[in-house]
Amino acid sequence: MANIPISDSEAQQDTGSEQLEKIALNEARSPSSNVWVFDENDPLVLECGASLAPIKVAYETYGTLNSDKSNAILICHALTGDQYVASENPVTGKPGWWTTMVGSGKPVDTDRFFVICSNVLGGCLGTTGPVSINPETGTAFATSLPVITIRDMVAAQAKLITALGIDKLFSIVGGSMGGMQVLQWAASYPDRVHSVVMIASGARHTSQNIAFHEVGRQAVMADPQWHGGNYLEQNVAPRKGLAVARMAAHITYMSGESLQSKFGRNLQDRDKVTFGFEADFQIESYLRHQGMTFVERFDANSYLYVTRAMDYFDLAEDYNGKLANAFMGTKTRFCLISFTTDWLFPTDESRSIVHALNAARASVSFVEIASDRGHDAFLLEEPDMFATIRGFLKSAERTLVRTDTSK
Repeated sequence: MANIPISDSEAQQDTGSEQLEKIALNEARSPSSNVWVFDENDPLVLECGASLAPIKVAYETYGTLNSDKSNAILICHALTGDQYVASENPVTGKPGWWTTMVGSGKPVDTDRFFVICSNVLGGCLGTTGPVSINPETGTAFATSLPVITIRDMVAAQAKLITALGIDKLFSIVGGSMGGMQVLQWAASYPDRVHSVVMIASGARHTSQNIAFHEVGRQAVMADPQWHGGNYLEQNVAPRKGLAVARMAAHITYMSGESLQSKFGRNLQDRDKVTFGFEADFQIESYLRHQGMTFVERFDANSYLYVTRAMDYFDLAEDYNGKLANAFMGTKTRFCLISFTTDWLFPTDESRSIVHALNAARASVSFVEIASDRGHDAFLLEEPDMFATIRGFLKSAERTLVRTDTSK
């Protein structure tokens, strides 16, 4: 078949979604944020036994590091988050994903603290992940990248913190998968963490959570455009599969109460059902929108890797099956927050961690916050959550032993 030239007008018909996907790919390989490169002489030994080098860690910082470097707070992002916690996302153009929590005068106050947030290992916004170029092949790692765990993510973050010249973090704050990283930090590097805040998370992934993730992964891998993970070489993407995965996951982030109050059985732009399979209901339209906008900014293989990291997480397993052993002798101060309608990480998950911390004689505060917003409450305006974190960080400051005697 002869090659048919494409006119300028046809070339300009590239959809907004495709343009965003191109921007996302560029940001994955050449991010706008800060990047620290650890070369071949400084490999990261992964939990699976493989070594990874070189690696890149993309990160953003906010505020100013004080003279004794005692005011640094690390923010750990959730499953599909990134380093742009309080600044504009270069792919979507939207504000940072946690501007309610981080910023001037916010609970994590950038006027007082030096805030760091990095894209996780295995992610797709600048840190080494499936989209990154494998130096041995000159093509994307895709699924040849070794499987990543939460411990590996934290190890990469620890390398970054060391490279930034910070010996000990004042605090680490994270929700959902970010909360898993918080716990891993406290267990792996207790002498490098003064305090931690874990929100809407757990010390392991339950079988129910693994099940939802497996549905999402299968949706991605069943898409004909996945090509065994090598879709970038084919200049395609498993958009439909990834969109379905996001739709299924998004249901778990909301409570039954919030879904009912927000959507009920309301119809979408119509007075009666169509007796067909278009989006008759508002909730259907909402989920489809969530799915399609997600594929514009997130890589399908990264979704496989990061969900697998959450599924493999079981902190007690690393300590002879006893979670308390992970924190024995720790001097780190802990704050745990759960929400009444979070069925992804219900309050019982947090309480089990509190019991383990009590057994380890650790300093721990815990609050269950009444909210009808489900798991996503940690990302939203929740005054009780804000007040709890403000109070905890102020209390932790009072117990901080500074090395700078001029203060």
